[in-house]
Amino acid sequence: MIRPILIHPDPRLKKAAAPVPDLSDDLRALADDMLETMYDAPGIGLAAPQIGQNHRLIVMDCVKDEGEAPRPYVMFNPQVIASSEETSVYEEGCLSIPEQYAEVTRPAETTVRWIDRNGAEQEETFGALWATCVQHEIDHLEGKLFIDYLTPMRRQMITRKMQKLKREKARD
Repeated sequence: MIRPILIHPDPRLKKAAAPVPDLSDDLRALADDMLETMYDAPGIGLAAPQIGQNHRLIVMDCVKDEGEAPRPYVMFNPQVIASSEETSVYEEGCLSIPEQYAEVTRPAETTVRWIDRNGAEQEETFGALWATCVQHEIDHLEGKLFIDYLTPMRRQMITRKMQKLKREKARD
């Protein structure tokens, strides 16, 4: 089921998400809904707070090439356990901040530990776009948006655009 995505500014996007104590069929169904919502948007990552769910759950799939098999990840309670000193810069966007993009500097590689949909602990090191995406989505779980890395003036400008977009959508 495709879920509505919250648009910034929304106080739910600024709250730290609660850890997932136990996996349930409801949480697995939520993960499936999040993947469907992410692919439909279209996007490469989505965090539960973006659809109004206060759970430490993210989904992502950075495969973009047509004909290449999708590689969806479902991560419960993901945490960065190591990051490279080397950094990379990507132009980031966000499904909760539509049509706004900015360059953000993050560690070029990051190692993440999480619980998969079967309850098994996983650990993987991500690089390139995958590293940026997983860090961006984990930030959402802390109530942090990519615009929080920008200058206050740029952040205000984007926030005003989002407020205007929300007013326009409310009128439709």
